[in-house]
Amino acid sequence: MNPLAEGLALIFDMDGVIVDSNPVHREAWVAFNRGYGLETTPAMLERMYGKRNDEIIGDYFGDGLGLEEVVARSRAKEELYREMAGSRIEQMLLPGLRAFLDRYRAVPMAVASNAEPENVAFVLDRAGLRPYFRVVVDGRQVIHPKPHPDVYLRAAALLEVAPANCIVMEDSPTGVAAAKAAGMRVIGVRTTYVNLQGADWNADNFKSGDLTSWLGAQRRLV
Repeated sequence: MNPLAEGLALIFDMDGVIVDSNPVHREAWVAFNRGYGLETTPAMLERMYGKRNDEIIGDYFGDGLGLEEVVARSRAKEELYREMAGSRIEQMLLPGLRAFLDRYRAVPMAVASNAEPENVAFVLDRAGLRPYFRVVVDGRQVIHPKPHPDVYLRAAALLEVAPANCIVMEDSPTGVAAAKAAGMRVIGVRTTYVNLQGADWNADNFKSGDLTSWLGAQRRLV
């Protein structure tokens, strides 16, 4: 029996939803910024959640950097992140994720992330998760990153599912705003924030029994 009503789809953010990667990203930004003589404050780290790298680098280093330098710094920081995360991927997966993906295997599922394409590939391939997802959208496939709805609308279009019938898993206010702007239902995953305002439901992780119950009550809208 399909655990989700026919016609619905699930779309997952990556950082903070598939992997609890924000602690490693914080470590990487602190080390990376220090190489440029910039000490990273807690407020700076708070501002990076849910953002695309070009936005983060503009915030941290100002808008005077040329495009080539922004791209180079972004690439260098993410290489550092992958080096730090390489041996930890399995431990970084959210509790219950694999069982959840197995349970909903027959449901159309996608990843839609602001992350760099190399990071998305790194996580999905290193953890062996790619076969679960029919569609993968990264932050370079759209012009406007979250909180704009572009990544989610592209994922829905590629899944061939109406946005109103998509249910998004998100961990940041930026991501919730993007999903709601796309006209989708949103589950807030409590890895980074206790409760995400605007989410239709909040869950600690994929082991949450109430998450399964909530999903089972959802119906196709269009």
